[in-house]
Amino acid sequence: MGTKTDDAAGAKGAAGTEAEVEVETGEVTEVEIEEVTEADEVTDADAETGIDADAEAVASAGSTGVGQGAAAVVSAALGVIGLSGGWLGTIAGARADIMGRLETRQSASVSDQLQATYGDSWQATALIAGIFALSALVVGFVVLVRPAFGAPGKDQAPWIKSVAWAGVALGVIGLILAVAKYSDLLLGLPSAPS
Repeated sequence: MGTKTDDAAGAKGAAGTEAEVEVETGEVTEVEIEEVTEADEVTDADAETGIDADAEAVASAGSTGVGQGAAAVVSAALGVIGLSGGWLGTIAGARADIMGRLETRQSASVSDQLQATYGDSWQATALIAGIFALSALVVGFVVLVRPAFGAPGKDQAPWIKSVAWAGVALGVIGLILAVAKYSDLLLGLPSAPS
């Protein structure tokens, strides 16, 4: 016949948890082991369900914020490119300049030569800048209205709203400047003598 601590240690090893065991004959009854095992299974199932629910909640909340945050940053970046025209605008302007020089005859008037070489490249740069500005405006607007069509009750992080508003503002400013450059309201070509 074992001691009470020996039998409890034996019960702990068999059931996987500690349980109070009465020692009369030195054996643990099956009923007591099943009760302890069922209680452990319920606890493990509850814990797994709780962990799974928490993981799903974190994953869904994190993925929504990450996508909206990335789109807001893209909107702001497109807005900055829209203000300057970027590398693509420079390339389009240089191409328009080369095409204008190749197509213009030497006998063309000065104003035609100016338009073909400098005016067309200026307008090409303005067009590319306008496309980027419009893209920034659309992406920023989509990020700002996204919560209205998403899960109700989920608020957008303040930094996402701020960056998206910056993208919208830069897009509007860039679009206004692009239209002004394209229509020669801003730094238009000087009039050449005939």
